[in-house]
Amino acid sequence: MNILIINGANLNMLGTRQPALYGSDTLEDINAFLKRSFDAEFEFFQSNHEGDIVDKIQQTTADGVIINAGGYTHYSVVIRDAILSRDIPFVEVHLTNPKQREPFRHVSLLEDVCAATFAGKKKQSYADAVEFLLNRGEKA
Repeated sequence: MNILIINGANLNMLGTRQPALYGSDTLEDINAFLKRSFDAEFEFFQSNHEGDIVDKIQQTTADGVIINAGGYTHYSVVIRDAILSRDIPFVEVHLTNPKQREPFRHVSLLEDVCAATFAGKKKQSYADAVEFLLNRGEKA
């Protein structure tokens, strides 16, 4: 299975950005963990720019997409619409649990257009999302 993992704004700062909240793993650490842990083809993409994320969603040939849109989760109608334009499974992930944080983070515009959401388990949220896609593919 070919899986695209999209990371949004500020996720390039993992490891140094609020490690007490997000953990000490960098984005590169998480990507390496996934490559070591799963028999899948991965493509990793990170951007701080909403339009670049939309372009990537529109252009991907992946079998499934895992997306941590970061702050865009809470207000990006254009990322939501891009997901809706594709006929492949998307899985939403978060390192923390947004529903246990500030009230403005409780709303996800992506949650109901994704096949599943995994949150609050740091890098394990990504691993759970990969497992979900791999198991979904076996049932198809």
